[in-house]
Amino acid sequence: MRKSIFFIISLIFLTDICDTISQLFLKSAINHLGLRINSVSKVFRFIVQLIRIPRVWIGFLLSIFSLGFWLFVLSKADLNFAFSLDSMRYVLIALASTFILKEKIGIVRWLGIACVVFGIMLVAAG
Repeated sequence: MRKSIFFIISLIFLTDICDTISQLFLKSAINHLGLRINSVSKVFRFIVQLIRIPRVWIGFLLSIFSLGFWLFVLSKADLNFAFSLDSMRYVLIALASTFILKEKIGIVRWLGIACVVFGIMLVAAG
C-alpha cells in the first residue's frame, strides 16, 4: 500500500513539474512578443504570432503530458487526495518564477505559499 501511495505522489509531482515547465515556456514566449493589445485586430495578430513560436508548442505538449499523467492519477487515487497534493504546483510556480523568470514575490505571498505547503503535508500524512 505504501509503495502505491509513493507512486501516486510521484506521479502528481511529475504532473506539477510538467505544468510548471509548460507555464515557463508559455510565459517566456509571451514575454518575447512584448505586444500591447488594445484592439481586436491586435488580438488576432498576437495569436498568429504566438502559434509561430516553438516555445508555445513545447508548452502545449508538456500540458498534454501533464494531462495524461493526471488522468492516470485520477484512475488510481481519490480525487480529494490527488487534488490537494496537486496544490504543490503553486509552490513550484512561485519558485520557478523567482529563480528563472526573476519575478519578485512579496513576503505575504511567501507566507501563503508556506501555508499551502503545510496543508499539503497534512493531506499527505492523513
